[in-house]
Amino acid sequence: MKKYTLILAAFALMLLAKPATAQTNAVFTGAKPMLKSYNALYILNSNDDKKIKATLRNLDNALEDPRLKGKLHVELIAFGDGVSVFMKSNPYEETLKKLQDKGVILAQCSNTIHERKIDKNELFDFISYVPSGNGEIILREYEGWATVHP
Repeated sequence: MKKYTLILAAFALMLLAKPATAQTNAVFTGAKPMLKSYNALYILNSNDDKKIKATLRNLDNALEDPRLKGKLHVELIAFGDGVSVFMKSNPYEETLKKLQDKGVILAQCSNTIHERKIDKNELFDFISYVPSGNGEIILREYEGWATVHP
């Protein structure tokens, strides 16, 4: 009798339980923009060309995301080896100017400039400076900015 009760209970449980499915038929479209504006700080501390290009491309992709278009405020902070993105000797000027035209703040860590004895004349004249890259990250995070470190 116990055997039949156990089988009957298992069968009832199977009928009542909703089958697990990974996805429904609904199409997933990602997060919905709920705010009037968003802030993002992109962090660059690498001189690797692939990393720099990927960061600049990711940043531009975010600006072009239809959910964020016209709502996104972006700052690119470069420090340490990332200073190379702003060096006149490197090929990023046109891309940086296009990003700046879209409202991106281009900020360089002053500590890096002083520690590496880099003359500001070696850097693009259209960038801005902050006292320290890490300070900028800390302050922006406490202001609620999303930080992106591709």
